Amino acid sequence: MSFDLKRDASERIIIAAHRGECGGNIPCNTITAYEIAVSHGADMIEVDVNRSADNTLWILHPKMEWKHLNYLGPEGKVSLGQLTDEEIRRLRYVNYDRDFTQFGLCTFDEVLDRFKGRCYINVDKFWENPRDISDAIRDHGMLDQIVVKSSPKQEYLDIVEEYAPEVSFLPVLKKDEGIHEEMMRRNINYVGAEVVFDNENEGVGTREFIEKLHADDKLVWVNAIIYNYKAQLSAGHSDDTAFTVSPDYGWGWLADRGYDIIQTDWTLAMAQYLEKSGKRYKNK
Repeated sequence: MSFDLKRDASERIIIAAHRGECGGNIPCNTITAYEIAVSHGADMIEVDVNRSADNTLWILHPKMEWKHLNYLGPEGKVSLGQLTDEEIRRLRYVNYDRDFTQFGLCTFDEVLDRFKGRCYINVDKFWENPRDISDAIRDHGMLDQIVVKSSPKQEYLDIVEEYAPEVSFLPVLKKDEGIHEEMMRRNINYVGAEVVFDNENEGVGTREFIEKLHADDKLVWVNAIIYNYKAQLSAGHSDDTAFTVSPDYGWGWLADRGYDIIQTDWTLAMAQYLEKSGKRYKNK
């Protein structure tokens, strides 16, 4: 299987599975969650990378130890970075009812081994361990499968430019402040931008902003996911409203608007809707 994100996005909407697809007793950010997402139609999986006290890269969202593992440690709350690999191997995720599951954490290397040649991988929190993440990607020969993102802070852009100028990169934009134009001048493999907005008629939420990026051959990523309903990522066109209002209002609006990559927590439902509605493929 060959990977070319711009080519594939020109043919179909790229479905990105946020932390895999989880539910019931199967937690997010596990190999099983990623396997489910791919089997349900995800073109891309999103992984959160953290580091242990032994400097091993593990998959876990930073600062989520208590929420996902029900783990405080012997002296109060701890971070993954305070634990050895041996200690981490003994941990187990909890399910939605806060009961322990059989699922443990996986390393970044294990995810790369498992999904090499199978799907795109969005590596979140790249800027926290840029050298080690970049080295791992190169060691596995997976540059064409990887996408990294960060806020457009100058310090983060400098990190990408120094450690991973060849890796596909998208800045996360909340405002149109000339970052697109700056990125065009940077020694970075700038393939597009993620947009976050609570008003579809202003700034990066407008159709005009999408068209501006498309005119320069850049992709536009949008989020259907919801972290906190009080902080909308796509002006209410979301996974939530796909179910509570209608899929046309949630996912359909995003597809019709012209977004190239949509991140979701409901891979199968969104994939089925896009296929059935004829919105998944762009050349039909």
